[in-house]
Amino acid sequence: MNLDRMDAMIKSADDAYGAIRSLNDATITATVPAPVAYALLGSLSQLQDAVAQFAGQIATGLDRSLLDFDVYDDARDPAESVAMAAAALEEAKTYAAVVAERVSTAQSAIAWQGFQLDKEGDR
Repeated sequence: MNLDRMDAMIKSADDAYGAIRSLNDATITATVPAPVAYALLGSLSQLQDAVAQFAGQIATGLDRSLLDFDVYDDARDPAESVAMAAAALEEAKTYAAVVAERVSTAQSAIAWQGFQLDKEGDR
């Protein structure tokens, strides 16, 4: 893997974080009607599935790095550090899957809810 690709991956992760922060800012004091929440929750559920996949792929990539690079670790054997990280990432995958399931349950609970605009200014 070249340095440009590594930098692009880091930028993508930073951009994803920025997108979530933007949603946090947009919803901090917002009134969110169910149809909007439904759409947001659908994306959040998909995001959790992607996070689970990403965590697994990072674990696999770390393992491959032991073969592809001259890896050093000032704290312990690099293979031990990678094994520790892989175990933590496997647990993260499990929690992300649980979050996705709970978000889907919340989405289902409001699936049939709608709202009416009371005033012209509500649009």
